[in-house]
Amino acid sequence: MVQLQRLVIAPQQHKEGEIFLTPSQQHYLSRVLRLKAGDRFIAMDGQGSWWVSELAADLTQANILESLCVETELSGTVTLMAAMPKGNGFDDVVYQATELGVACIIPLKSDRTLLNPSPQKLERWRRLTQEAAEQSERQIVPTLFDPIDFVASLELPETSNAYRYIAVARGDAPHLVSCLQNQILEPDAGQFSVMIATGPEGGWTGTEVEQAKTAGFQPVSLGDRILRAVTAPIVALSVIASVLELKANVRFPSQVTGVRE
Repeated sequence: MVQLQRLVIAPQQHKEGEIFLTPSQQHYLSRVLRLKAGDRFIAMDGQGSWWVSELAADLTQANILESLCVETELSGTVTLMAAMPKGNGFDDVVYQATELGVACIIPLKSDRTLLNPSPQKLERWRRLTQEAAEQSERQIVPTLFDPIDFVASLELPETSNAYRYIAVARGDAPHLVSCLQNQILEPDAGQFSVMIATGPEGGWTGTEVEQAKTAGFQPVSLGDRILRAVTAPIVALSVIASVLELKANVRFPSQVTGVRE
């Protein structure tokens, strides 16, 4: 199939084999992408459905030609809890976290967080998740939460059944890779969730680390170097994605024909 441009739509825009486009989507398709009536693109509803669609004559809607079955998501649900860095650094965190397969992004207000994002900034972050999902051929668009205090985040229901880790810069914490390998690479490990918390500029306070441990979070290391607040989330998610994809593709000895136990 010819490589087609991708567009995230809201689920309610899909009705009875047609997609009703918003004015901004019409502008994007016709003015930015230079598509014309009869041209095709892929519509994604951000919830796992993809459709090959053809622009109608008036460019206000598109006709669905076929559904696509794709599988680009990780084998487990990954949530990023990241303390917000100052400036625009969280823009990169949001975009790259989406590329790496995260399902939820929770911006944190920690003891050392200086950023207090405006509603416009939050809207921009949510647009970035859509753009990154289109670019990286995600099946879903990650959910981006409103910023929350670190202590309150430890009690979120999303954390209750997840493997929970908090990245720390110093100390003798085990590496995230070894923790993941020990816990989720077992052949009988089923569907699971992983949650990773990364800190602000200056790192977590000792009190915050203790609060996380009390809530069931395992302190982990991301290596021997001190990482920036915008780098640590990407390193952590890269490790998690690699281990999950290894789990999805590995053939364990007991599952390989002709290999003795």
